[in-house]
Formats: sequence, C-alpha cells, structure tokens
Amino acid sequence: MIGFMIWSLLASSMPKQGQLQLGFYSDSCPNAEKIVQDFVNEEIHNATSLAAALLRMHFHDCFVRGCDASILLNSTSAGQAVEREAFPNLSVRGYDFIDRVKSLLEAECPGIVSCADTIALVARDAIVAIGGPFWRVPTGRRDGLISVQSDAITELPSPFDNFTALETRFARKGLDIKDLVLLSGAHTIGIAHCSAFADRRLLNFSGVLGAVDPSMDSEYAANLKANKCKTFNDTTIVEMNPGSRKTFDLNYYSLLLKRQGLFGSDQALTTNATSLAIINQLLQGSLENFFREFGLSMEKMGQIEVMTGTQGEVRKHCARVNS
Repeated sequence: MIGFMIWSLLASSMPKQGQLQLGFYSDSCPNAEKIVQDFVNEEIHNATSLAAALLRMHFHDCFVRGCDASILLNSTSAGQAVEREAFPNLSVRGYDFIDRVKSLLEAECPGIVSCADTIALVARDAIVAIGGPFWRVPTGRRDGLISVQSDAITELPSPFDNFTALETRFARKGLDIKDLVLLSGAHTIGIAHCSAFADRRLLNFSGVLGAVDPSMDSEYAANLKANKCKTFNDTTIVEMNPGSRKTFDLNYYSLLLKRQGLFGSDQALTTNATSLAIINQLLQGSLENFFREFGLSMEKMGQIEVMTGTQGEVRKHCARVNS
C-alpha cells in the first residue's frame, strides 16, 4: 500500500516522460495499477524467486525490439521461431504470472492495458514486494506485432560477454556504463543454472578441458566444481549472490571485488576503470543510494524503443496478436 501511495503522489506531480506518462490509465482504467500491485502482493510471497525472474523478463523484453512484450508471443502456424524460443530465453519464467495479471486487467477494462505495461508494472511491484527498490513506471506502452528468435540471440547481453561487448550492447539501447553497472546489480537476487557459465568458466576455459577462468577466485571456483557444476550437462541451480540471493543489497558488488562474480559478464565489470570506480562508489554509499540509482536506470531501461499512440496494438491475450 505504501508503494501505491508513493506512486500516487508522484503521478500527480510528474509530467510526461518521453512519450510515456505517469498515471496514463488514470481515466481509461483508474484501478489498473492497483490491480497489478494487489495481485503481486498477494502472490509473490508464494514464490519469491519469481521476483528476480519477472525482473529478468522485463530486461529481456526491453533489449529486443524495445519494451513491447514481444517476448510473450508464442510461435504461430506460420512456423517462425519467436523470442521466447531463443536459447537465452529458454530459462525465462513468469509467463503464467503475467497472464493471470492480464486476465484481471481485461476483466476490469477490456482492451485498455497493454501487455508491455503489465510486464513493466509487475517487475517493479515484485521487487518492491520483496524489499527491493521502488522506481517510477510511466505507462502508455503499446504491444508489438513481431517476435523473432534471432533478434534475441543478437541483442541480448551474454553471460560470457567481456566489457567491450557489454558496453556496446548497452550503448545500442541508449544506456551508458553507469546503467550497465547498476542494472547488473539485479544479480543481487536470483539463481542461475550451471549451463549458463560452467562450460566456459569452470570446465573448459578458452577451449582447454578442465581449465578455469583465471578471473574467478580459485577457492570459489573449486567449490563450484566440487559441489555444484561437476559436468558440462549439470543442471544444478547456483545462487547468483551466495548467502544473500533473496535480499536486494550491495553484496553482489562486494563479491565482484573478491573475484566471485558468477558470470564472466559480472566479473567483466571490474576490468574497466570507469565501471570499477562506479562499483566502489556504490559500496562506499548507502543502500538507499543504490536503490535510488538502480531505480533511475530501471526507468531509463523501461523506455527503450517504446511504441505509443497508434503504434502496435493492445493485445487481449499476451501470447498472441489480436486477430
């Protein structure tokens, strides 16, 4: 309820941000954001790990064709492979959660609230519900009509990316190094599967069988190899932020300085002077400062290449375009 009150105060005082607007549905569907928040608050505690998954879904959606809910589309009879079928998205979770929220919105205001806005609102409210940062979510996004598997493979950052590749991918979306560091901080919560990192960091670095990535702390690597990721096909789940994966905090950055970033892309943040300086500034600051800065980068990410007005459509069912 506190989050909704904060949003209400902000919505009454803030102008449009780009082509989106705080309180966009205040006339057309005045209860929309409260419906989303109430559902999230009721359901997320039954599966708190979904908070990280829903935030990841929002990220993966926005980085491919912008924040247009194209990640939610199923393949059609035409047979074209869609984003959700791309390898980076095979582990994305939360589709049913979004569908349940969308059904409530459709019952209240048919054809008004887009799936893209639903993802953005759910992601924010889920993070707030587990004690994470609040950020403003201006709305008015429209849903895309196109979803292509190859786009996801091309556009999404990889857990194996070095710093140059990460900086380039983020820059294409209008995000800078500070945004890269802050948004990577979402890895303070959640889990990963061995397949996302073990082959190229623990078991076969640079194509040498048994070799370990030298950027990874040797004791940390040995522990992972002995207890979690023993083979190339191991499906074991590993905490992104060991001992603190359910708490949105600064521990992720502390682990990076100890060379205990799980993904190569995590540890890559310490290889650049600018990003390393930002990490140190965050660790020297307060948790409240991190929350504030993370929220600003989330607002920025949530406006990547959005469609508004008459562009796209408002899908009735998030998994398929309107007939």
